[in-house]
Amino acid sequence: MNSFLLDTHTFLWSLNAEEKLGDTPRELLSMPENPVYVSSVTFWEISLKTALRKLTLENYSPDELPAIAGNIMGYQILPLEAQEAATFYQLPLIHRDPFDRMLIWQAISTKLILVAKDSEFTAYAKYGLQTVW
Repeated sequence: MNSFLLDTHTFLWSLNAEEKLGDTPRELLSMPENPVYVSSVTFWEISLKTALRKLTLENYSPDELPAIAGNIMGYQILPLEAQEAATFYQLPLIHRDPFDRMLIWQAISTKLILVAKDSEFTAYAKYGLQTVW
C-alpha cells in the first residue's frame, strides 16, 4: 500500500476533468486501499489564483473544496505543519513555483508519493521525492 499527495492540477482534474488524468493516476485514485491526500497548500493556491482571476472554477467556489475533497471524494486533508514550513529552506531551488515547491517538500517530508504531471519534479528525486503519473 502506498500513500499519495495530489498536485494542485491533479486534484482539480480529479474533481472536474478526469479525462485529463493519465491512466496511472486514474487507477490509483480508484483504489480505496491507497490513502490520497490533498494539501492545505493546494486550497491556498486555488483560492489565491481565483482571487487574482488566474483560475476559474466551474460548479464550485474555493471555500467548498476542502469539504468536497474530504467528504465527497474521500481524500484526506494534509495540513502544512510548522516544522515543514520552517525547514522548507532546505529544498534546493530547482523549480521556481512556490506552491509546487511546498507540495514537493511536503511529499518528501511526509514520505508521500506526489501525483503530478510536471516532468520538472523528477529533478527532486535525488532529494527523496517520489512521483507518479
